[in-house]
Amino acid sequence: MASLSYCVVQRWEDGHESEHRASMLSVLCKDKCDHFFDKFLENFFTDADAEFFASKGLNYLRLPMNYRHFEDDMDPRVLKPNCFKHVDRVVDLCAKHNIYTTLDLHALPGGQNPDWHSDNTTNHAAFWDHKDFQDRVIWLWQELAKTLQIQPLGRRLQPYQRTLRPPPPPSPSLLRPHREIDPRSRPRPHLVARQQHVSMEWKFFDHVLPNCVYALHDYTMMGFPKGDTFTGSSDQKSKLERQFLRKADFMNQHSTPIWNGEFGPVYANPLLDADHEEVNAARYACLEAQLAIYDKYKIHWSIWLYKDIGVQGMLHLDPESKYMKTIASFVEKKRKLQLDAWGRYPSAEVEGLIDSLVEWIDRNAPTSKEQYPTPWVTERQVTRIVNQLWVSKCLSDEFAEQFRGMSMEELEECAAAFRFENCLQREGLNKALEAHADVEVFGIDWVRPVGKGGGGKDTLELD
Repeated sequence: MASLSYCVVQRWEDGHESEHRASMLSVLCKDKCDHFFDKFLENFFTDADAEFFASKGLNYLRLPMNYRHFEDDMDPRVLKPNCFKHVDRVVDLCAKHNIYTTLDLHALPGGQNPDWHSDNTTNHAAFWDHKDFQDRVIWLWQELAKTLQIQPLGRRLQPYQRTLRPPPPPSPSLLRPHREIDPRSRPRPHLVARQQHVSMEWKFFDHVLPNCVYALHDYTMMGFPKGDTFTGSSDQKSKLERQFLRKADFMNQHSTPIWNGEFGPVYANPLLDADHEEVNAARYACLEAQLAIYDKYKIHWSIWLYKDIGVQGMLHLDPESKYMKTIASFVEKKRKLQLDAWGRYPSAEVEGLIDSLVEWIDRNAPTSKEQYPTPWVTERQVTRIVNQLWVSKCLSDEFAEQFRGMSMEELEECAAAFRFENCLQREGLNKALEAHADVEVFGIDWVRPVGKGGGGKDTLELD
């Protein structure tokens, strides 16, 4: 399984999607802007992608979506013309190759969390504060569910993902969208519910919902540039298992299926990292260790992600493509300024400035490091506000300027870089996924192993 990162553009690729589209519109005329993004979505996933995906033994694709593709904040509860065009096309292509899909509402009105992946350009998850935002999501899922009833292959609905807001969120408010969506989505689709604190905590869930699968995220810092190098030691493997079991505790308690909706390392760039071979060998080893854990507990999983510009996808764009050459200098600038939360690389200049600010805040406001989510401490809170929200917003137009003056044909060439036949494969990743795609058949009387250490004190890493 894999996640597509399709109808929501992630920060480490192009920035907050709404900011990126607005900046592109300011540089290109509306016709060019609309044409580019339409071609981007068309090329990102084609029949060749579905065929390749199925050839690896993978049979399940998670399709993240941004609500802004379907309705406008200034015209709520009114579907945009042809708004399901690309979603329907991908679902049909997957069905053709016997691939199941989960429609994942990755970005909600108001933002279900304050991060880039929900296309939230603020530091506040307003979705939880306004009933109207929640009602709009229920309405949108009802509209989506209507289209699902006629699809040829089973579907799952993921009402929203990676929730993050300070506790205590009122339980009825948290569960209301699930309860109201579910009856309207039967009989074919199933619900997928994710944890609080960006898919790592199950606070306020005290019982299981009907027709519902529960999901977690299982990232580890050992797969990221600022984490420890994975050496394969017994202590590291034990830590990986403990952290997984902690996140799966709710599912184990209630004997539900377990779906790991996201995991996977980021990979060193051969053009920027001299030690890329050594680094990536360790990342692949870490990935293999995680997959071995999932085999042991016979859980379902989907790697993050299928295709990107060279961070962690099964496929990535060719550095020699027009799109990558166009944005190369800006991508390097983003890396130096730590504008991307995902896969931040060490920077003495940035960290010196941020550390001084963090020290000053902690000295004068000691409770800063105790704010929710507590594992993040002050440094994570500050870098999100300063680097990933403010500075990145100020540079959004500069990114779009790389495309100024391009003709329709040049924009089409940029979008064509995302086509399957123009992309490169990450062989080490794909080989590992294919090797673990088949799970040993087990009978109805099979009992999931009782893991040791699920109640350990390891901190919740990443999201």
